This record gives sequence, structure tokens and C-alpha cells, in this order.
Amino acid sequence: MSAEKNSKDDLLPGRKRIPRSFKELTPSNHFKPAVFFYEMIWKALLTPRTGTQRKPKFPHLKKSQVAITWIGHASFLIQFTDLNVLIDPNFANWLFLLKRLKRAGCKVSDLPPIDILLLTHAHFDHFHKSTLRKIPMPDAAIMPWGVGDLAKGLGFKNIIELKWWETYFHKDWKVTLVPSKHWGARTIHDHHRGFGGFVMEHRGRSIYHAGDSAYFDGFAEIGKKFKPEISLLPIGAYHPETFRKVHMGPDEALEAFIQLKSQFFVPMHYGTFKLSFEPMDEPPRWLEELARKRKLLSKIKVLDEGKPTLF
Repeated sequence: MSAEKNSKDDLLPGRKRIPRSFKELTPSNHFKPAVFFYEMIWKALLTPRTGTQRKPKFPHLKKSQVAITWIGHASFLIQFTDLNVLIDPNFANWLFLLKRLKRAGCKVSDLPPIDILLLTHAHFDHFHKSTLRKIPMPDAAIMPWGVGDLAKGLGFKNIIELKWWETYFHKDWKVTLVPSKHWGARTIHDHHRGFGGFVMEHRGRSIYHAGDSAYFDGFAEIGKKFKPEISLLPIGAYHPETFRKVHMGPDEALEAFIQLKSQFFVPMHYGTFKLSFEPMDEPPRWLEELARKRKLLSKIKVLDEGKPTLF
């Protein structure tokens, strides 16, 4: 396996001051513990968990086909005829005090053998250690710079860290870490961990997973460099308005999709955990409304958790 460097160091975020409190690790400057507890924890605790776990019926793929299974939140299984890629797996029913409000679409035991694991950043809802200990051991675990120490001891054969625009390739597949507008700290003492999205290229197909991101001009650059065929874009955790410093709403995600010049838009990062104040069912409804107005509805592919979809 080899790595191909395409990056410029000046594209990387600079060294930042160490955050002094949990407030500084949240996207809102007006963080209030009482409001957070009531909206995110107490109301969720009283809300019944929904969703049904199903044993996926993985299709028999032809050489040119790819199957995408949304597990929930930002977790996906991407399957080619000869390659299984798992991205940001999270099967947890709880993240500390945060309750999962919709079950994962399948069980960890239902996953096929995993060849490549992609982890977009170190936040607990994307880099979930309990899940990672349970998944089939991948040949390669790929993640941003400064995150590899968290993966040690989890059973991965190879741990690869990338900087923005760096590409890791093996045989006829390659993965590139691309920029996002987010942050990567796992604890308040972190200031060195990277973050980003991934472009996966294999058998003439290209799939972009944005990780977590606010809207920024980097989407146009990613579109120019890769023009990914399928874009997996976050559409939730955008209210109040200050949350948009690190997340996108459906309106901005649709603009990002246009900038990326993709053929298909698969929404994610909504409806699983209560991470913000908008109603849980608002993001996909609003996205559909916006896409219909802009005559892009045929390009939006809302996936059911646990159901493989052919592209």
C-alpha cells in the first residue's frame, strides 16, 4: 500500500488555543447548561426510540455497481464487487447522556468483512470506540492527522493518517482526505486533531462523504478536483443559527451539492441523535421542499436505514 501526497501545508488549520471549557467545544457561544439538558437530554429521555433493525439483503453486484447502506447518523457501508468500506460506524444506543432516538439500521453482526474503515474526525458520534472494537477487523483504518493514537489497541491492521488533499491508494482504489469546516477536538485538552471528509474512488465510481461540516467554499474546490458522482452530505444540527458555524442545514447542503457537481445527493446526520433544537423530522422534509423548487428532487436519494441501495 502506498500514499500519494497532493497537499500544501498552508491549507491545514493553524495551531489553536486549547479550549478552556465545554462551551468552547460547542458551536454556540450562548451555550446554557439548563437549556442543553432540557432540550437534548430530558426531552430525548422521554421520547420512545423508533426504527427497526433489519438484516440487510446485500445485493449481488455487477462490476460497475456500488451499493450504499445507511446505518444511521453519519454511518455508511459502501460495497463494490471486491471491496467493503465502512465510514464513521456508530451503533450506540447512548452517547454518554445523549439517547439514540432511532435504532441503527442493522446490527454489527450483520456487517460483511470490512476492507477499509474511514473515520472523518474524533468526535464521539463519529469515532465511537465501543463500536470500533466490535466491527470486523479492516485491512486499513484511514483517518485525519492527529487521530491515530485513538485507534491504537482497537485491532486495526494498518492505521493511516492523512492531511488535507493527501491520497492513500492500494491496487485500483484510492481515498483522499478533503477539507471541511468543522473542528476535531475530542476533549477540551485537544488542539492537534484533524478533521475532514473523504473521496473514495474505485472501479470508475467516486463517492464523497463530507463528515461534519458547515458550508464553505471548499465544496467548490472539491467539486473541481473530483466531481464526485455521489455525495453523502450532512443536513442536521443547524439550529440555533450559531450551530451553522460547524454544521449545515438542508439549504446550505443543497448549495454544497450544486458546487460539488455530483449526480446524486444522499442526506445524512439527521434523525438519529438529538444534537440541536430543530425538530427531528424537519431536515429531510425541508430538503425535499427545497429540491422540488429547484427541480433537483430526482437527484436526492433519501435512504432507509439498513436497506442497501444500488447506484
